[in-house]
Amino acid sequence: MIDIRRVWRTYSPTPDLQVHALRDVSLRVERGEHVAIIGSSGSGKSTLMHILGCLDAPSQGRYQLDGVDVATLDDDALALLRNRRIGFVFQAFNLIPRTSALDNVALPLAYAGLSRTERHRRAAGALRAVGMGARLDHTPAELSGGQQQRVAVARAIVTDPALVLADEPTGNLDSRTTEEVLQIFDHLREAGRTIVLITHEDEVAGRAKRVIELADGEIRVDRRNEEVEKVAAGHLAEAGPDGPGAVA
Repeated sequence: MIDIRRVWRTYSPTPDLQVHALRDVSLRVERGEHVAIIGSSGSGKSTLMHILGCLDAPSQGRYQLDGVDVATLDDDALALLRNRRIGFVFQAFNLIPRTSALDNVALPLAYAGLSRTERHRRAAGALRAVGMGARLDHTPAELSGGQQQRVAVARAIVTDPALVLADEPTGNLDSRTTEEVLQIFDHLREAGRTIVLITHEDEVAGRAKRVIELADGEIRVDRRNEEVEKVAAGHLAEAGPDGPGAVA
């Protein structure tokens, strides 16, 4: 799914200064993996997330997403790739105020040229998949923080993306609501979706199959969580192709 080879990301705030946000990073993520990226502030994890989401480009190196070399794509093709192949979840939810949960989730489908009826059908299915089927007509102001994040996750999966990227998705939530949102990501993993999640919370990282730690723009640790992998394999076998996290 993700193949990054010897990627550097260098910024030049002045002609005489270069800042290496990423240094010679190589990384492969297979389809269906659940990966947590951790690291202190300034470690390069947000820069890596932006590159994975095709929101930024490497200064050097190559990035292939699902077999496509993103460096070969023009702006229109990149926008189409982001809309159809990548789902984004952010710490701040990024929902449109005074707009219903249904219309917030349906928004990415508008770019695909679907009819309003079909957009709403698929959006309702995505909201039901995250336990928000009874809140279709509620605006963000009428929802709790956890409910807003559920809507944001529904918006991320409504296009049936190959990859879900989550940037500190529980950063603004209390412990109980964090657990509720993490259960949704567990269901997405069980349904076979590829998830890459940035976090600074050990509890959140501990739910991933694989944990990658960045420091000074380099990968310092890349380890498997064998217990999570065993549980995930068992749940996936039980759920089948239409298990939790599937969108009708």
